[in-house]
Amino acid sequence: MNFVKRAGLSLSGRRSRTAALLGVFVVICALLLGGFLLRGAAARQEADAQRAVGVDVTVGRKGLTADLADRLDVPGLVHRYTAELPVRAVPRGFTPLTSGGPGAGGGGRRERGALEVHGVRDLGLLLPFSYGSTRITSGRGIGPGDAGAHVAVIERRLAERNGLAVGDTLRLRSADGRRSAVSRIVGVFRDPTRDPARPMPSHMLPGNLLYVPMATARRLGTGPARVDRAVYRIGSPDRAERLHTEAARVLGGGGLRFTVNDKAYRDQVRPIQRVGAFADLVVHVIALAGALILSLLVTLQVRERRGELGVLLALGEKKWKLLGQHVVEVAAVALPALALAALAGALGGQRVGDAFLDHHGDGDTDSRSSSSSGSGSGSGSGTVAAGAPDAPLAAPTVRVGPADLGRVAGIALGISLVATVVPGIGVLRLHPRSLLLDAA
Repeated sequence: MNFVKRAGLSLSGRRSRTAALLGVFVVICALLLGGFLLRGAAARQEADAQRAVGVDVTVGRKGLTADLADRLDVPGLVHRYTAELPVRAVPRGFTPLTSGGPGAGGGGRRERGALEVHGVRDLGLLLPFSYGSTRITSGRGIGPGDAGAHVAVIERRLAERNGLAVGDTLRLRSADGRRSAVSRIVGVFRDPTRDPARPMPSHMLPGNLLYVPMATARRLGTGPARVDRAVYRIGSPDRAERLHTEAARVLGGGGLRFTVNDKAYRDQVRPIQRVGAFADLVVHVIALAGALILSLLVTLQVRERRGELGVLLALGEKKWKLLGQHVVEVAAVALPALALAALAGALGGQRVGDAFLDHHGDGDTDSRSSSSSGSGSGSGSGTVAAGAPDAPLAAPTVRVGPADLGRVAGIALGISLVATVVPGIGVLRLHPRSLLLDAA
């Protein structure tokens, strides 16, 4: 009789044992699949976190310009970046805030350069906004898509003083009165800094700060377009050295300030990486434990079937066919177990992913500790508190894919081979007469 047919008859004739073997295989396949799904979800969320959170590197140097800052936007290394170009401007058609008293811009008259205007490329990367201490309360911020647009984001106090809102027009003039700019207000932000108690110039008041694209700031500037600093978001701390090397090459090493802020990365990405490592450990432990458990079960079954094996060997059946029969029996149970595990993964995998990964989406942004790196010839380093991500991380996505099922199927079949061949060889090395005597 064909050994495959004998395997089918054996499975149908021993239904209770087949059901027990199926149950064990379902548990093994479900745990293996859960490990792979969790590892895949962790890898996807880690990639999302690197893009959303990343590591902010602040680069500064005397004589830094916007063009030099643009050259550090290395494809494949820098996800986002912004430069900050401060200039002074005069309001046209609206009144700046004043603190009053001697030495301050007083009485509502327009002070020369009463507004502090900062040109930016990506407002969300500036430290106060990435911290979350300064927030957009209405409208939106300035992004890379606004490079050629005439837009502005103003502080809440200046907006309230002049009855300005999102959509209104803002007219500015350079401090020397030679150039002007007309911008549309696209956002209003709230700076938590309180107004000073002592009199001071209007441009130093927190309410007189506003943000515009770099092109507008250049137009309003009266001197060299010197950038205070540039902030670059990279995927992980180990890429900071590459950016430092590039910064030293482009800007020169002398007087280079290079600060790495990776607190947010460590708060949010490292726990996700630990979940991925845990999932790897689960896969290896379950594979090993599954092989041991199934080997024990198959060994017990083979010992109980010594008489059957002895009769078949006495009738001239080849030993490899007897081993093949046991392999087919176990593999035939593994396939429906894999299907049941896939169904369980599709139904409950998302809940498991949420339980392990979702709580890592909110970092500890209240802590202000940080680390610094980027040492090199002529480079300075400092510590600046890392900020929070611009937006909460998306919930982890757990999905059962063909690749995951293929891995589980391969491991399950490997376990089947190990669990049947290893104990089977020991028994089949005996003489048929010995098997029959032992069975009797």
